Amino acid sequence: MPTKKIFDYQNDEPIDLFVLIKTADVRVAKNGKQFIAFTFQDQSGQISGKYWDASDADVTKFTAGQVIHLQGKRELYQSNPQVKIYKLRETTADEPQSVEQFVPKAPVQVEEMQEEISQVLFEIKNPNWQRLVRHLLQKHQPEFFSYPAAKTNHHAFAGGLAYHTLSMLRLAKTIAAQYPQINDSLLFAGVLLHDLGKTLELSGPISTEYTVRGNLIGHIVLVDEEIVRACDTLKIDTNSEDMLLLRHVVLAHHGLLEYGSPVRPQVLEADVLHQIDELDASITMMTQSLKHAEPGHYTERMFAMDGRQFYRPEHDEALEE
Repeated sequence: MPTKKIFDYQNDEPIDLFVLIKTADVRVAKNGKQFIAFTFQDQSGQISGKYWDASDADVTKFTAGQVIHLQGKRELYQSNPQVKIYKLRETTADEPQSVEQFVPKAPVQVEEMQEEISQVLFEIKNPNWQRLVRHLLQKHQPEFFSYPAAKTNHHAFAGGLAYHTLSMLRLAKTIAAQYPQINDSLLFAGVLLHDLGKTLELSGPISTEYTVRGNLIGHIVLVDEEIVRACDTLKIDTNSEDMLLLRHVVLAHHGLLEYGSPVRPQVLEADVLHQIDELDASITMMTQSLKHAEPGHYTERMFAMDGRQFYRPEHDEALEE
């Protein structure tokens, strides 16, 4: 039985392994024949591949969320790795079928994240902010600690949403300690809520897709709606300055209108939250890509980082851990 994972294979090396179909998009080629654009996944990462001349039976047989056996060859296309598919087949009863073993997970246990986040809640001194955050975290707790932070790009693994939030909280605490003029309660509350709408925007940790409301509305507006509903439940005035500040910090966290925020940051804590979000996402994306690069070589081109490639030094002990 194959034991190697996706990123154990080198370019031009034959691939023979079990993988999870993360996505399976049916498309039509220039010759008019349909093909399936796959994204395959295991705990080492994901790789794309096209299954040409796919029959209707193939489309029905090979769907997202299914473990299959893949044979092919790893190759490069426009500096990015992909698999040239030779053969796909369904798994048999005595072969791997558990989806969970192919889904990457956060490097910190859920219980540890829950405990650390719970401690930060006590540091939110504004009583309305603390009540609101507690209410919403409790309402969305199962999804918050199991969902990824994105379909692709940063923290796209089970538990990634909570782990991204926790990483940002750690950065926020350090920055607030350095700059006492920052309202740490507002910053912490904003960090905890900023991506909570992704529990509504995304479908879950396995074969993650955008929900209809995720596509049509987006997580920033969805979480603001949740804040307003929670204020109504908790009898908190949504037009009070405290609530307007908190809502603004959350609404502005993408920084620019073209990146999805309905407003740009107009208070100190909103801009700090945006910068922390960008920093944590960028470091996570670069780290994941660098781990897949050979020492002394460059990463694949990263679309989310303006198509840039990053160099992995020949002696990089941190990435080897």
